[in-house]
Amino acid sequence: MASGRIPREFIDDLLTRADVVDVINARVPLKKKGREYTACCPFHNEKTPSFTVSPTKQFYHCFGCGVHGSAISFLMEYEHLDFVEAIESLADSMGISVPREKGSGCPSEAQRQRSKDIYTLLEEANHYYQLQLKGSARAVEYLKGRELSGDISKRFNLGYSPAGWDNLLKYFVRQYSEEQLVDSGLLIKKEDGKIYDRYRDRIMFPIRNRKGQVIGFGGRVLGDELPKYINSPETQVFHKGSELYGFYEARINTQKLERIVVVEGYMDVIALAQFGVSYAVATLGTATTPEHIKQLFRAVPEVVFCFDGDRAGREAAWRALVNAISVIQDSKEIRFLFLPDGEDPDTQIRKVGKEAFEMSLGNAQSLTSYFVENLHERFNITSDEGKARFLGEAAKLLKQMPDTLIRDQLIKRLSEQTNVDVMTFSNRYLRTKDRPESGSKSLNRINFSRLSNREVRQTPVRYAISLLLNKPELVQTVENVEQIILSQLPGSDLLTTLIEAMQENPQLNAVALLERWKNTELEAPLSHLMMWQPETDDDDILRRELQDCLRQIRKRANEIKLEQLIHKARTSGLNEQEKGEYAFLSQNHD
Repeated sequence: MASGRIPREFIDDLLTRADVVDVINARVPLKKKGREYTACCPFHNEKTPSFTVSPTKQFYHCFGCGVHGSAISFLMEYEHLDFVEAIESLADSMGISVPREKGSGCPSEAQRQRSKDIYTLLEEANHYYQLQLKGSARAVEYLKGRELSGDISKRFNLGYSPAGWDNLLKYFVRQYSEEQLVDSGLLIKKEDGKIYDRYRDRIMFPIRNRKGQVIGFGGRVLGDELPKYINSPETQVFHKGSELYGFYEARINTQKLERIVVVEGYMDVIALAQFGVSYAVATLGTATTPEHIKQLFRAVPEVVFCFDGDRAGREAAWRALVNAISVIQDSKEIRFLFLPDGEDPDTQIRKVGKEAFEMSLGNAQSLTSYFVENLHERFNITSDEGKARFLGEAAKLLKQMPDTLIRDQLIKRLSEQTNVDVMTFSNRYLRTKDRPESGSKSLNRINFSRLSNREVRQTPVRYAISLLLNKPELVQTVENVEQIILSQLPGSDLLTTLIEAMQENPQLNAVALLERWKNTELEAPLSHLMMWQPETDDDDILRRELQDCLRQIRKRANEIKLEQLIHKARTSGLNEQEKGEYAFLSQNHD
């Protein structure tokens, strides 16, 4: 478990020392082609290689689907890791320990040991519950009654917590303190100090994190008593809003993970897996959160929410859509499948079988279709007032959406259905200032083909940025950054920011700087220009090219300054210093 913030300087140094070619080649075989390496993209199906890796830039990019980034982002995408896990994995492969910043947010050594003990305790509790299942004929019969095989029960490590108030307490009291047992969520401590087992006479479902560590449990009664299910409380290692039941099992048991099905219950996940649909997950007693969606998007390009067709199922689906809106991407797909009345995924797959069930997943309703359908059910657009309410409700969600093609399609569809033109709808309901920006918004609209020299050289600013990204050490030739800002050329602010960052951190390569600006407005234009490859590796030629760009930029800055001085001379007059500056600029102006 991550404990404490990882210093920015360590991440920079890690990316500078790591070799992205080695990282990727260990997982996807690369072939040398000129100055780069190529392969068929591991993130989408293709027959002709369009995935390239640059050893000089330490950057990978696919000209087919647009995925790109550093060694860290590759590990996140390929191995479905979060940011911290990817850093830990990369550092471990290089034999480097990951430091943590000290401060109020950084746990002490005792706290870290305590977390380690909780993981050990929970794993031992998992073994304890499995042993109890073997010894309980009643619990085994319950699972058989639910038509679960012994193999699938073993795959998901199902267990049983025996009836009684202190069975687990007695079993672990010599190994762990009462405080540890309470902190792990296994025991409950009342206000009067009484301690007792949280789970009693229940089938136990161990919940694992992405590393496979047990972090909590769900428990289901064998009869119809309430509550039917109880989950572990929030603990030092378990957070419901960021964990998914079955996600670990889906990753290790699915040969090619391309789709995740989100269902409502533990038994649904297990029943689907028993019939060969090994890629189902369930939320843990909470609605699907944006963090859940982000995790799933890192793992697969398609997420299907599969809910009962009753009112509760549709309400859960709408909450999932609302929470997914802020993190949608053009390269990812969200769908909704509503089952027939009275059916859940468990009963449905037993009734129709794997092939028919998977076919229904493929035909599931798109996010945009469900978005519009739900609004139609709530508002009558045959009246002008109904149209206004319909569009007003839609706008609340559209304002939360990143600037994507999906959003554009929705706006067009809503406009057509209400006969309100797009411009009117956008101006009245979707003012840009009200909508949060997306760090990757421009990237979604980029043509992912390799940039030509003509495209790069369209302006001296664009060419200068491309040269610096290709060879950061060229920044040593840059002087007087202020003149770049004065030029007022498009992109001059971006060029200035890049130069200042490179001058302040001369040891960093371009991809380390890009990692700093990930999910900001700088990421898209810089990533786009990173795709360019110069025709030569000659340092002298590239240096002269950059100097020529800077000369053109300075010329434009001088022209602007001269125009300002001429205007001032005609209005309020110039002081002695300004007169000298005017004379100099006039003499040197072409």
